[in-house]
This record gives sequence, structure tokens and C-alpha cells, in this order.
Amino acid sequence: MAELYLIVGLGNPGAKYTQTRHNIGFRCVDALAAAYNLTFDKTQAKARVARGNLAGHAVLLAKPQTFMNRSGESVRGLADFYKIPPSHIMVIFDDLDLPLGTLRLRPGGGAGGHKGMKSIIQHLGTQDFPRLRFGISRPPGRMDPAAYVLRPFDGDELILVAETIDRAQKAIVAWLTEGINNAMNAYNGSAEEVIARNSRTVPSPTTSENDTSS
Repeated sequence: MAELYLIVGLGNPGAKYTQTRHNIGFRCVDALAAAYNLTFDKTQAKARVARGNLAGHAVLLAKPQTFMNRSGESVRGLADFYKIPPSHIMVIFDDLDLPLGTLRLRPGGGAGGHKGMKSIIQHLGTQDFPRLRFGISRPPGRMDPAAYVLRPFDGDELILVAETIDRAQKAIVAWLTEGINNAMNAYNGSAEEVIARNSRTVPSPTTSENDTSS
């Protein structure tokens, strides 16, 4: 039987939250489902789930329906039912401390003040599981962060968000197929940082064996 991977996008249920910054995890797993023809056609462990194949790996995509601060209930329920170890659980969530358009894959770590991640760590009893932080930037001025994360993206942000969701999909596929370290090396940072880093790793052209010039 193929090993099953659990990919969790964090967010809040309900139409009024769909386009908010706090729901970027939902949007990333929705994009994965659309790209690989998977359907969220089942509710299990208080989550909407889609099961299928992603880049040759058996996956379960999940969107907890408990509201953010109780996300761990769904993650623990699914992990227990399918006997999925923490190393096979990827959680995608918004991060205020990263600029919009920046991705950070990590093999583990703390909650960083994110209530959804805090709940998951508490319910799993470990912080040693992969996660993908999706930068949404800090709120402007003195705006309350709790209010800011429930605002939608707007203007030029929409283009950058769409591009970053696409990179997030590729990062998840790289994690599945190449491992966390290779995925981190390839996709951590902004789009500009990733392009610059990859350009530095391209081998320089070598002299042809047929070149007889001195």
C-alpha cells in the first residue's frame, strides 16, 4: 500500500472568509486540487477532504472546518485515522512576518504566533512536521493584525498572490518528489530571490573539446 501524505491548508470556513489573507492555505490546497483533478467531496474529522494522486504520490488534501484556532482537531483526527506520521504532514498557512509573495518551507518549528499552527502542534504533540509559510505582509500603520488577516487582497496584490500560489503548488510537489531540503533550496524566498539564487547555480559554459584556440 502506497504511503499517504496529508497536505493541510489552513483557513476559516464560510463564503465571507474565502478571499481573506487568513485563508491563503485553503486557496493553495484548492489550487492543488484543481491542478490534479481532485475533488473535496467528503467531510471527515471536521475537515473537507480530497483524496487522490499528486505527482505519483497518494495524498489527502484537507481544509479544516473548525475555524482557525481549533485546526489541530481535524489534523489529529485525520492523522490518527490514516496512521500518517508527522513527517508526512504538510501544513500551509499565512504568515504576517513575511513579505507578500515570499514562501518559507521548513521541516519543523514553533507556531510563530499563528493560532492554527499552535492548535496543530498541541494536538499532534510535536512541532516536527513540515510546513509552508505564505507571506502576507504586516498590516499598514496601526491596524490590528487580527482585523488585517480577515481583509481580502486587493489591487496589485492580486497578481502577486496568484503567482505565489502557483509557486506554492510547485514547492509542495518538490517536497513530495525530491524531499524537504531540495524543495527549500528551490522555492524559499520571493520570486526574485529564487530566480537570482537559481541563476547563480547554473554551471558556466565550458570550452568545447573541439575548440583548438589557445
